[in-house]
Amino acid sequence: MANKTIIAFDLYGTLLSTDSIAAELAKTVGHDAARSLATLWRRYQLEYSWRISSMSHYRPFSAITRASLQHAAAELGLALPEPDIERVMKAYDSLHVFPDVPPALQQLENAPWVDAYVFSNGTPAALAASVRNSPDLGPHAHVLKGLVSVDEVEVFKPDRRTYEYLLRRVGKEDAPHGVWLVSSNPFDALGAVAAGLRSAWVDRGGKGWIDRLGDVLGDMRPTLVVSGVDEAVREIQRRLDDTPTA
Repeated sequence: MANKTIIAFDLYGTLLSTDSIAAELAKTVGHDAARSLATLWRRYQLEYSWRISSMSHYRPFSAITRASLQHAAAELGLALPEPDIERVMKAYDSLHVFPDVPPALQQLENAPWVDAYVFSNGTPAALAASVRNSPDLGPHAHVLKGLVSVDEVEVFKPDRRTYEYLLRRVGKEDAPHGVWLVSSNPFDALGAVAAGLRSAWVDRGGKGWIDRLGDVLGDMRPTLVVSGVDEAVREIQRRLDDTPTA
């Protein structure tokens, strides 16, 4: 393992698309409201994770997700009964992948140069269910060497301790540059670099890197900006191929 490159994929929003979550919400609140609710829910989901970490408290990501959904619905004045909340939460167990993900996983099928992992805020049980039950990701689950959850350190990304835990799990404590994080979340991609890893930020919106927190930290940015997960894998491999051997 020590001689291999590690690629750690963020799961929700990077490999798995949450579009089906909006579809589940639409069954209760209608399509137009579902779009607004899904957007606000994601905002509070992340905000809650950062707030609770900054307060030195921790609750599983599933609890954060449920509470942020309730907050978003209340803010929009939408009624969301408990059975509908349960149904929506269950949808996380069977999400589809983004179109750029299957080609990336196929590239990794016979790639002796890499060990691939999932690295997520989700609990171990949630990660296992989401990977296993996804119609598109499940058939490729054997490509993944392991599922790494921040639940083990009880703090959420982008806290430095989460990335340090990832390094320990993959045996790269002394070689953080041998670990690549692939994520569509700017805070995650930047957090990995701040912790000494390399990162590929997936820019599906095509706006380029416009996050400015890295400027405050001293011109810090992701190692790569790519349009999809498949491009991330190709570019990481290309960089390895271009690296002179000793």
